[in-house]
Amino acid sequence: MYEDYLKALLAPLRVYDLRPGTINGAELYALGKGFDGVSEQLDLTEREALTATAEDEGLSRREALFARRPAAFTPEERRAAIAALLQIDGDSLTPAAINRTLGGCGIRARAVEMGGGKLRVIFPEVAGVPAEFDQIQRIILDILPCHLEAEFYFRYLTWRECERAGYTWEIIEAAEHTWKSFQLAVPPET
Repeated sequence: MYEDYLKALLAPLRVYDLRPGTINGAELYALGKGFDGVSEQLDLTEREALTATAEDEGLSRREALFARRPAAFTPEERRAAIAALLQIDGDSLTPAAINRTLGGCGIRARAVEMGGGKLRVIFPEVAGVPAEFDQIQRIILDILPCHLEAEFYFRYLTWRECERAGYTWEIIEAAEHTWKSFQLAVPPET
């Protein structure tokens, strides 16, 4: 790439013999390869230096700045989590701001203000305890202001939902539910 650029730059001078196999051509080839390597390294550095474009090392270095690694796995989710965590400041105490931060961290949870300094964290898209809850709980407690009492609320099947869904013992037994699997058989919201 840079070899061609150098040749195009020097060609109008008509001083150099730029054909392949000549000393000038070999020199420009070597310089071009060196510049190509520098250019690739600069592209990589520029990409990893910006949160919006980082893919690997840049994300890892930013995540190391936080007490907990965000609950995100793909580069896109990791970028969003880092951006959300970087927005936390003294004005991040409202439930809306906390919910934006939780969502940005890849945590499918919602904070609801209960009054009296209490905050309920619910997991609306998950029945039961979410996978990797221990990690999620540590992240949430790090995000939430320390003066708020956090209560975690897990969703299980209720009798009212059983009646509404028309569950019978025959249906439950046909589905071969255990008590645990039946508790998690929450019908989708309509």
